[in-house]
Amino acid sequence: MGRRASKGAGGRLLGALRGDRALRDEDFERLYEEHAEALLSFLALRTGDRALAEDLLADAFERVLRKRRTFDRRRGSEKAWLYSIALNLLRDHARRSKVERGATEKIRFERGTEAPDPNLGQVEDRDVVDQVLGVLSAEEREAVALRFGADLTVPEIAELTGNSLTTTEGRVYRALRKLRAELEEPAS
Repeated sequence: MGRRASKGAGGRLLGALRGDRALRDEDFERLYEEHAEALLSFLALRTGDRALAEDLLADAFERVLRKRRTFDRRRGSEKAWLYSIALNLLRDHARRSKVERGATEKIRFERGTEAPDPNLGQVEDRDVVDQVLGVLSAEEREAVALRFGADLTVPEIAELTGNSLTTTEGRVYRALRKLRAELEEPAS
């Protein structure tokens, strides 16, 4: 019979133990209801593109559904697990986009064509938030997006990113200070 004890007291105990750690099927809908809106806000803030954010949200929940049995409550909260999946998808997308841009630029260079300036016509339409977020480091932008886009607490952000609470608090504080200074600076 091996290790697959599906009947009897031992099987029930093993199932109960696994069930206490894993994300059950019925938890999926609850997880979506509780976190989808905030996660979409976070992704939209990080990408600046609502359609892309919606795609990433769908990918994140698809991955949660596929990997729900690997979730272990002893290692962290459902929310932290969900956001770590979303962050990984976001980082993967950023890496792919960078490679695509590099390949496109290489082709343009090899053909001797000059790429049109992607900022023409868009400079006047830039959103103030995008402009001020540009003064932040990648880590600070991520911390601000998690704090205000995803409405995570600083301890949750620290857990999610694997940074100390002090480091995370410092990032959020510095980012807010930079943003405040940028917003208060008179436009030239």
